[in-house]
Amino acid sequence: MRRNQWRIILIVGVVAVSVWAIYPPQEKIHLGLDLLGGMHLILEVDTSKLQEGVTAYEAVDRALMVIRNRIDQFGVVDPLVQRQGDNWIVVQLPGVKDPQRALDIIGKTALLEFKLLDEEGDLDSALKNPEGMPEEDEVLYDREGKAFLIKKETLLTGAALSQARVELEEFGRPSIGFEMNPDGAKKFARITRRNVGKFLAIILDGKIYSAPRISEEISGGKGKITGSFNIETANDLAIVLKAGALPAPVQIIEKRVVGPSLGEDSIRKGLFASALGLLLTMAFVVFYYKLSGLVADFALALNLVILLGAMAGFKATLTLPGIAGMILSVAMAVDANVLIFERIKEEIAAGKSPYPSIAAGYKRAFPAILDSNLTTLIAAALLFQFGTGPVKGFAVTLTLGILISMFTAIIVTRVIFDESVPRDAERLSI
Repeated sequence: MRRNQWRIILIVGVVAVSVWAIYPPQEKIHLGLDLLGGMHLILEVDTSKLQEGVTAYEAVDRALMVIRNRIDQFGVVDPLVQRQGDNWIVVQLPGVKDPQRALDIIGKTALLEFKLLDEEGDLDSALKNPEGMPEEDEVLYDREGKAFLIKKETLLTGAALSQARVELEEFGRPSIGFEMNPDGAKKFARITRRNVGKFLAIILDGKIYSAPRISEEISGGKGKITGSFNIETANDLAIVLKAGALPAPVQIIEKRVVGPSLGEDSIRKGLFASALGLLLTMAFVVFYYKLSGLVADFALALNLVILLGAMAGFKATLTLPGIAGMILSVAMAVDANVLIFERIKEEIAAGKSPYPSIAAGYKRAFPAILDSNLTTLIAAALLFQFGTGPVKGFAVTLTLGILISMFTAIIVTRVIFDESVPRDAERLSI
C-alpha cells in the first residue's frame, strides 16, 4: 500500500477533478453544431476592394476579428470562427435560434460615414443625367428610397466610434446612441463647428439613415442615429457598429443550417452506438480475461470520465467526430490492456507465479504500447495541424483519449493488481 500511496492519491485526485469539471454536464459539456443544431458558414473576403495600404492578409485577419466580436456580442455559446486558406473564414454557430438574423449581423459591412449634403447642387439634374453630375458629388438613397445629393468627401468614419448602444426616444422609439474616441470627438467638433447650418448625413453601408441640420458645434463626441427601428434591429445595428466595420465585403459561399431535431437525432444515435460498442467491448473483455477483465473495464470507465472531464476543463466542443475519437481512444485502451494481459499469461505459462508475472507483463508490454500510441499521436497532430473544423475536433479528442488511456491502462490497472493480488498468490483469474 505504501509503495502505491502516491499513485492512489494521484488517481483519486484526477478522477475527483474530472467529476467536478463535468458536473453539471448540461452546462459543462458543450455540444457542437452537428449535435446541437445551428448554422455553418464559409465566407469569402473580397480582397479586390481594399483600402489603400491594406494587404489581403491584413484584411482577412481584421475581418476575422470583427466577425468574432459581432458573434460574441450576439450571444452565441461556443462559436467557431477561424481562417481557412487565403481569404476564407469558417463560422459555426451551435444552437443559434435565428439563423437569418445571425447572418445579417455577420455579413453586414457596417461602414459608417459622415458626409455633407450638397444643398447647392441640382438633384433632379443629377438623377436625369448622372454623367453630368459634378465629380465631388454622388447620389445616395435613404431606407425609404428617397434620393439625396451628397458630397463624396467622407468627413468621419465609424473607426472613430468607441461605443454604440440602443436608446429610447420619445414615445419609446428606439435609436442608436454613439460615443466617439478622443480623436474622433475632436474631429467631430471641428466638422460641426465649420458647418453650422448645413445638413450632415449619417450613412451606413451606402444608405442614409438620417441627415440632421447642424445647429451648433457638438463638442462631446456623442450623437444619435434615428430611423424606423424596432428594438431588435436597433440592437443588431449597435452590435455591428460597436464591433467595427469589415475592411472588405464578404460573400457567403457555403451555408448549411442543421435543425435541432437533426441534432437530437444525432445525439441519440451517437450515444446509442457508443454505449452499445462500449458494453460489447467490456463484455468481451470480461468473458476472455475473467476477473482481470473487470479490472480493465473499471479502467475503461475511468478513462471515459477523465476524458469528459478534460474536454470540459479545456472547454472543448463535443461533436460527432469527437465521439468517434472517444470510441477510438477506448479501443486503444483495450488494445493496451490486451497487450499487458497476454504478456502476463506468457509469464505465467513460463512457470512464474502471478505476482512477478504481473510486473514482468507490464514491463514487456510497455514498449509496444508506447510505440502504437506514439504513432497514433503523430497522426492526430498532423490532423490537427492541417485539418479544419470537425477534423480538428476529432484530433483533439483522440489525443486526449490516448494520453488518458495510457494513464488508466498502465497506472490504474497496475495499482489495482498490486493491491489486490497477494505476493504469494498461486493463481490469477486471467
